[in-house]
Amino acid sequence: MLYGNVLTPQGWRLGNIVWREGRISAIEGEPVDPQTNDRPRLLPGFVDLHVHGGGGADAMEGGDAAATLARTHARFGTTSLLVTTMTAPQSEIRRVLIDIDRLIRTPLPHASRLLGVHLEGPYINPGKLGAQPPYAHPGVIEEVDELLALAPIRLLTLAPELAGHFELIRHLRSRGVRVQMGHSLGSYEEGVAGLEHGAQGFTHLFNAMTGLHHRKPGMVGAALAHAEYAEIIPDLLHVHPGAIRTALRCIPYLYGVTDSTAAAGMPDGEYRLGEQHVTKCLGGVRLADGTLAGSTLTMDQALRNLVKIGLDLEDASKRLSRYPAEFLGERDIGRLDVGCRADVLVMDPQLNLDAVYVDGECVHTAASAPSAAAAPQETP
Repeated sequence: MLYGNVLTPQGWRLGNIVWREGRISAIEGEPVDPQTNDRPRLLPGFVDLHVHGGGGADAMEGGDAAATLARTHARFGTTSLLVTTMTAPQSEIRRVLIDIDRLIRTPLPHASRLLGVHLEGPYINPGKLGAQPPYAHPGVIEEVDELLALAPIRLLTLAPELAGHFELIRHLRSRGVRVQMGHSLGSYEEGVAGLEHGAQGFTHLFNAMTGLHHRKPGMVGAALAHAEYAEIIPDLLHVHPGAIRTALRCIPYLYGVTDSTAAAGMPDGEYRLGEQHVTKCLGGVRLADGTLAGSTLTMDQALRNLVKIGLDLEDASKRLSRYPAEFLGERDIGRLDVGCRADVLVMDPQLNLDAVYVDGECVHTAASAPSAAAAPQETP
């Protein structure tokens, strides 16, 4: 049981959140404006659908790298995530998927829950690689099915303009895989067609896609005009706050991701991103030529960034928890409600993270957490 300002789907309540066997059994208390008290803010755990690495580990290393990144991001409030792969030779992707699948099936203590895989490439445009290695090629259904047999690929990024990709989108939808469009040189019309064929979102909106021009609206224009969902990196480096606010006005369920690399949670220095060598410095991660290469963002900082640019805490939380969970079709995470998993964040009024619970088990505690998380016996 925890006591504080609990963010429920019906709004804030000051009271107790109670769980049994890892699931919320009751939320007790009265409606409240959390700005009227200094009790802890109890938020749903973050759900990050785009995570390449953390704690010095890169997903493409294989082995236990996904476990390391899951333990790292749990320290920053991410309670569920998709391990995200990079464009690479097929043999390497297969090897990594087998290792990730093993870890998904293995209970990981003190770690984020592994929901599956986000396959970012290799089915992207070779002319819009960003920081991806040069192994991009059009997707073929038979090849994709071989990958789907190796691990639970829940989300796949592709460029819709490549030959055969509208058919591939339809096939992936029939297999229950969410499709996002990204790393694309596609036109506005090709972006709209991708949505019509079953794509459901856009990968790191604004980055690595054709931009908005008033006579050539591009992939960004298709997203702003038609998307219900899209992911965005709110590190205030990849996307200007004004562009984030523009997207917020246009895309109802815009949600945040970290696109984090092995450098997340680590000091400045040299790290891997797939086969690329990247440098963490001045809050960013870049290739040798200066290209942004993923991020160092953690989800607790993403929350503070969204609040900083003007979102209220409830809205910011939804965009880092509820909306990504719903996009993936997960209904018992990303929210604090009876029957949902007890994935709870304890934050102070300044939005510093004090404690993280996954399935009701404390996986991380900051120095102030014992007092912040204590449930008083009396009603204040």
